[in-house]
Amino acid sequence: MRTASISRRTAETDVSVSIALDGTGKAEIATGVGFLDHMLELFARHGLFDVTIKVEGDLHVDQHHTTEDTGIALGQAVAKALGDKRGIARYADIHLPMDETLSRIAIDISGRPFLVFRTSFRVEKIGQFDTELVREFFQAFAMNAGITLHVETLYGENAHHISESVFKGLARALRKAVAIDPREDGRVPSTKGSL
Repeated sequence: MRTASISRRTAETDVSVSIALDGTGKAEIATGVGFLDHMLELFARHGLFDVTIKVEGDLHVDQHHTTEDTGIALGQAVAKALGDKRGIARYADIHLPMDETLSRIAIDISGRPFLVFRTSFRVEKIGQFDTELVREFFQAFAMNAGITLHVETLYGENAHHISESVFKGLARALRKAVAIDPREDGRVPSTKGSL
């Protein structure tokens, strides 16, 4: 099984993450931010990744550092679990519906981190969660996983549904991109020979 664990401690947060890419969707998530926990549970379940995340953050300030640093550590864990990326599919995309919302997610596990994020919210908060933190999470994740990630919500109204569609879309696209392609026969999927 392709697994990794990451611990990251700063003056703002103490984050520990473990991931098994070839899991069953089991999640043990405790970030202290209820909405973020919900999104990460969706990520694990729909990606069929086994994920454990524990965070102690400066929530007396706000939820920004906790959300961003969770994205950093989860991205680092994915990159570490992928190793030299031999045999993976590398590319994947998906259209993910959530009721009235439709989002498109495309991934290249390229080793060249980049984020295009064309998703917006009509409200500033979902419960106590700042909707601008969705982008912060995706930015932190993409940069630290070393992936090119395009996220676009084609249409949608409800902020909760929009957030679910992009997190579930990330999970489903990543699940396909990290899958072992038997036709690759253990090769790195690049003409350069490395990613």
